Amino acid sequence: MRSLDNAVWKLSIPILLAAATYFVSSAYAHAIVLSATPGIHQTIRGPDVPVKLRFNSRIDPKRSRLTLIASGGKEAALGIAGDVSGDSLVSEAKGLKSGPYVLRWQVLAVDGHITRGEVPFQVE
Repeated sequence: MRSLDNAVWKLSIPILLAAATYFVSSAYAHAIVLSATPGIHQTIRGPDVPVKLRFNSRIDPKRSRLTLIASGGKEAALGIAGDVSGDSLVSEAKGLKSGPYVLRWQVLAVDGHITRGEVPFQVE
């Protein structure tokens, strides 16, 4: 009877470790913005605006997107620079007129999870 209890316990350990690893990694699965330029609700000078989003994990820039939305709802895709660190998206919005804008982003973290968000800002 004792040997059966030991065998069950020995088989349970890898299963418990795998479950714990799964739940811990799931809690940190999504890329979270650590810093944004322009900042949320920041008023900045135009007409050319540098854009940089830095995340808490590595992201795949080829499968990520940046879209600029003007006050009238007009959307424009922003090109993403390819020569930056693996945790950032960098671009530049050119020729912006004064008014409100929203920077919409979507990233694919290297763990396979997609995260989306928006950064509203104002151009003087």
